[in-house]
Amino acid sequence: MSSIVLEDKDRQMQNHAVIMLASGLSQRLGQHKQLLVKDGELLIVRMIRSAVSTNPQAVIVVIPDKHPAIASVVTELALQYPAVQAVVNPKPETGMADSLRLGIESIASLGNSLIERVLIMGVDQVLLDQSHLTALLAGEQSVVASSYHSWTYSDELSATEPKNIIGLPLVIDTGLLRQWQTELTGDKGLRHLIRALPPSQIRTVINKQLSYDIDTPAQLAFAQKKGWLDQHSERI
Repeated sequence: MSSIVLEDKDRQMQNHAVIMLASGLSQRLGQHKQLLVKDGELLIVRMIRSAVSTNPQAVIVVIPDKHPAIASVVTELALQYPAVQAVVNPKPETGMADSLRLGIESIASLGNSLIERVLIMGVDQVLLDQSHLTALLAGEQSVVASSYHSWTYSDELSATEPKNIIGLPLVIDTGLLRQWQTELTGDKGLRHLIRALPPSQIRTVINKQLSYDIDTPAQLAFAQKKGWLDQHSERI
């Protein structure tokens, strides 16, 4: 009976893996955004559960070294969800590119030919919901990315025009991601590479709520005022 249940579960798995970029040091924020709390649950836990719910072949969570509280949380979830695997970034201060490269290498090391696409996501877009991930994964282009505007941390209109952002979370063809691996440097990530693609290879899914990520104390205070994050947060 148990083998039948396992086979059914495997049949439901999709043709993608997830790379979760969670190794940021949150220096501008002054505390680790991974351990902020939303509805009584750590933000990194909510994001990992969201990733798992897409039925991926694997969830690679890239975390910073020398931060046992973050490592402990991910290790505990890996025991609960076999698809989850923690990868430690020994140089988290060097920027997003190193974390992304580690994630790409980890997926390649799995040797799983069923992984045709990779969902890349962060941990601090506090209004990200499951329907958006589903919409991204439903696209068939080489890159299916999120589209939203920069935000100004207040209820008042900003004097500056908000920038249009094409960014995370996004889904990308595995072959294209491997092709771009050597071009990832510093904090640039994939954005400049995606912009160079012909329009036929890109689809965007608009979601204004993704504007609200947490990088500064002002952004955190705004999110807490709105009730998007709990007033209490874990510190390490």
